Amino acid sequence: MEIRQEFIEQAKHLARNAEVLPGGIEELAVKLQHAADTNTPLRVKLGMDPTRPDLHLGHTVVMRKLKEFQKLGHKIVLIVGGATAMVGDPSGKSETRPSLTKEQVEENAKSYFEQMSKVVDVSKAEVVNNADWLHSMSFVELLKLASQITVAQIMTRDDFAKRYAEGRPIAVHEFFYPLMQAYDSVAIDSDIELGGTDQRFNTLLGRDIQSAYGKKYPQMVMLLPLLEGTDGIVKMSKTYPEHCISLTENPKDMFGKLMSIPDTLIMRYYELLTDVPEYELRGIKEQLESGNVNPRDIKLKLARTITAEYAGEEAAIKAQEDFINVVSNKGIPEDIETVKIDGEKNILDLLCELNFVQSKGEAKRLIQGGGVKIDNNKISDINYTVKVEAETILQAGKRKFAKLTK
Repeated sequence: MEIRQEFIEQAKHLARNAEVLPGGIEELAVKLQHAADTNTPLRVKLGMDPTRPDLHLGHTVVMRKLKEFQKLGHKIVLIVGGATAMVGDPSGKSETRPSLTKEQVEENAKSYFEQMSKVVDVSKAEVVNNADWLHSMSFVELLKLASQITVAQIMTRDDFAKRYAEGRPIAVHEFFYPLMQAYDSVAIDSDIELGGTDQRFNTLLGRDIQSAYGKKYPQMVMLLPLLEGTDGIVKMSKTYPEHCISLTENPKDMFGKLMSIPDTLIMRYYELLTDVPEYELRGIKEQLESGNVNPRDIKLKLARTITAEYAGEEAAIKAQEDFINVVSNKGIPEDIETVKIDGEKNILDLLCELNFVQSKGEAKRLIQGGGVKIDNNKISDINYTVKVEAETILQAGKRKFAKLTK
């Protein structure tokens, strides 16, 4: 079969920043061409276990790839893990994950789709819940599914192998997670499955299970990079809120966190989180490598671009102005909240009550790192008691302020 150039170009564009398995760009181009010739849009699968109610910029790496397929006219199939979330994906985990209730899954899923609509057109997607087919599966059907994989295959997964070697418990139900995810590909007849690089085993197993259930041309897999958090080391996760940028983040906080990323992440964030054309990306890379431009100036443009996408251009401009005033000019924002303090208040409790941190642990780390000030004086004691005698300015990190009064 001769592959036409237009579909090779499409495949190259879609494969940008992705690992395409098993046949790479050529096999993807064949699928794209066949879909066009038969007027049958590809069914592009993304499974989501709504284990938390909010999404972060790391999630958008895969979502942006969905948007590219959607722009080409293909069908996006979003699978809510009503069944799989009750097991918990063991990928990359050192211990058994807690299961979610049906009510938790439904509530989190609602929040997911509201946030996903910032990137993809959810109204044009096919949205399904794998509880619809997995919960009704008979025991005989379950045994048939389980017979398609061996324990040896399951144990090739690094997370299971490591936990077994370290004597950490592995619950039997965890072995079913990849099988459940793989069977989803059979149930929705997917042609492409997207996932992070930590989903290699699960997504490729989907190919095998589709073949076992008679699909002639099983799905291809596209694996997208896992985005590092603002520390530049650990992948972005709500487990580390100080390094995570949520889609629901206040525009000023989103802008400020983006400005806090190390210079080494500037190109990675540009490539994975923006639609900046490749020729512009090459120019930005050349500027950074030349040393003739201050990385801060490039980061300002990056932060404004990303913040504008999720909060709007006006909010992004205001966030940039506030950042320059507070961080560069050492100013205090004009619109800070006034908080009345009666009596005495422990600094950890106060930081949590003001939502400046998400936990006392984060508050302790912020204080120990010199990130908490009262009237510009650093607070180093985690047992410090705040007692307001006159109007006082509390600062947490570079961007969070409150005016304390009696």
